[in-house]
Amino acid sequence: MSNNYQPPKVWTWDTENGGEWASVNRPIAGATHDKVLPRGRHPLQLYSLATPNGQKVTILLEELLAAGESGAEYDAHLIRIGNGDQFSSGFVEVNPNSKIPALLDTETGSRVFESGAILLYLAEKFGRFLPKDPAARTEALNWLFWLQGSAPYLGGGFGHFYAYAPEKFEYPIDRFTMEAKRQMDVLDRRLAESRFLGGEDYSIADIATWPWYGNLVLGNLYDAGEFLDVQSYANLRRWSDEITARPAVARGRKVNRTSGPLEEQLHERHDASDFELRTQDQLEIAS
Repeated sequence: MSNNYQPPKVWTWDTENGGEWASVNRPIAGATHDKVLPRGRHPLQLYSLATPNGQKVTILLEELLAAGESGAEYDAHLIRIGNGDQFSSGFVEVNPNSKIPALLDTETGSRVFESGAILLYLAEKFGRFLPKDPAARTEALNWLFWLQGSAPYLGGGFGHFYAYAPEKFEYPIDRFTMEAKRQMDVLDRRLAESRFLGGEDYSIADIATWPWYGNLVLGNLYDAGEFLDVQSYANLRRWSDEITARPAVARGRKVNRTSGPLEEQLHERHDASDFELRTQDQLEIAS
């Protein structure tokens, strides 16, 4: 493998780096334009897109509502990251890191950013999907933070070089494939001894992990199922199938989705009836 690139002594930002997300990648923070974020009528205002990180939060919100927590009603506003919506002044006020998802709790005035922090905030606010027993809580949090540390290697590492980079290079694909398979093996071994990641109870650890590794083992992420031999992870597949079958998961994964079958896309969610009336297939029929 030949590669003649030599890093300069001091890196400068003078060209786009290429790839699918080149137009929104930049080495500086802050807003690029002024725009006030919309507000809905519910206490919880979510600004997101149905990436794996975005799905974590909408799935938890739908699970909370299914569990009878009416205070978890929410407005989900679409942030089109390919268009740079995350760099608006309003979004940067809620999340200075300019990444989805971001949550504003209008009851407390709290802004919450980073998907793991949002899951923990909501689980504690409503007393759901996080064990109260200290040992069980610690185990669930072990896996929640495992996911937060591991998923960037799957998405920014394997996913980027396998699916999105402008050219294919053997070294980074091999490097991150090895890590992605190691991570799936970690999960598969854990799920051989436990129904869910934290133990016998479904928790925010599972809700955080399923959009990444559940979708991956189902072959729905990066079109890489055959390449990664996902069928060989039997325990991970069993866990993924069980979570996929949950009605709240089916709803949550639709929210803020802008790709795939039209009936699976609910660009914005402001009421439970939107799942019946405002998916893209229904809007096209109406128009």
